[in-house]
Amino acid sequence: MSVFTGDSAIRKWLAFGTGVGIEVGRHELRVVVARVRPSGARVLGATVIQDFRGRPAGEWGAEYAAFLKRLGLSHLAATVLLPRREVIARLLALPGVGKRDLAAAVGFQIEALHPYGEDEAAWVWSRLDGSDQVWVAIARRELIAEYAALMAEAGVKTAALSFSAAAMYAALRLWGRRPERGFLALWESEEGLEGYGESQARPVFSAEFAGGWERAAAMAAAELRLDPATEPVGLEAVLPAPRTSCAEFDFSRHALAYAAALAGACPRLALLLNLLPPEQRAASSRWIFAPTFALLVLLVGLSAALAAIRPIEDRRYLAALQAEIARLEPQARRAGELDKSIEVLRARTRLLDEFRLRTKQDLDALAELTRLLAPPAWLTQLELARDSASLAGEAEQAAALLKLLDESPLFRNSEFTMPIGRVGAAETFRLRTLREGGPR
Repeated sequence: MSVFTGDSAIRKWLAFGTGVGIEVGRHELRVVVARVRPSGARVLGATVIQDFRGRPAGEWGAEYAAFLKRLGLSHLAATVLLPRREVIARLLALPGVGKRDLAAAVGFQIEALHPYGEDEAAWVWSRLDGSDQVWVAIARRELIAEYAALMAEAGVKTAALSFSAAAMYAALRLWGRRPERGFLALWESEEGLEGYGESQARPVFSAEFAGGWERAAAMAAAELRLDPATEPVGLEAVLPAPRTSCAEFDFSRHALAYAAALAGACPRLALLLNLLPPEQRAASSRWIFAPTFALLVLLVGLSAALAAIRPIEDRRYLAALQAEIARLEPQARRAGELDKSIEVLRARTRLLDEFRLRTKQDLDALAELTRLLAPPAWLTQLELARDSASLAGEAEQAAALLKLLDESPLFRNSEFTMPIGRVGAAETFRLRTLREGGPR
């Protein structure tokens, strides 16, 4: 059964374009070219460039250029996926923050999200659709410069430097579809296991795992608040399958490069965290969109002709509507002023009530944590804020703490802020949970 449901018919009909996706491996580059249309995607070509780190850039760059030339698509700029281990991805909950203040709010917290020096980190962010959470991608500035220089030396026009989870998120929503239920995808990478998932509790999750499949699946399911019995699937079961493909295309092997090609084909429809500086981004030739623009002009012309059928009635209706608005505007203005006065009084009342309740809420939270974290679990650090609590300590089974906290009426949306460690027979943890009654 599919995990997706329809979301936007308009978005589907805007899905036009052709993109190149490149997945950077330890020793090879996996390249996929995909053409996107409202009816689906076609894989036009796929190849693997071997030993790109050990060969001169001009040599493998010529191989890449010849591949695109055979397809007649030399003008395309590529979307390059960096190795997941080289990118830090974080979710920030910023409830109540307006669009104008988002950049400042993210910048205020960015130093706490990475281990690099002040001038060593390159980062980008984007707000997730329909959510108060912001997705932040961080990498070493020196690393971004190295990859940009390497691609430029090889003659590879690069439109974006991103990572696997961002490409997956964009590809899954390209045709206006969205996941209707939680899922978890696990696959083998060159560094071990990599996972990607989405759920109602966590809109996006991405991580690498050093343990086996069972441990990785359990940890990922706990982060996503999924049923522990949830079976992980492969990328090919999650991504929209191409309608047609070339003989060289292996879905399981080229899945991430395919996702990057889909996202790069329609960059205006994709939420793709692009770490490449704007001044270094290459653009594909606009001539490829000429048929689309011609159809758009024709559509606009037909719409204008239909709109001109009843121009007189439309003008009369507009005049009558404006007259009615002018008549009712003084009453609406007075009502608005009264609403503002009432809201100010309500806000003051709520503020006074909140101040009286804060001490009791803090004591209740401390008592609840004492009850939940019974021995042999113990804490080395506890910080209580108005809307959250940060805990660090040791427990026999740290992964179960998230569910234990979320089942309490005083806490919600618990998540680990650092990977679970082990000291002797106990597991060390550091987590953050939101407090009920705090700002959302």
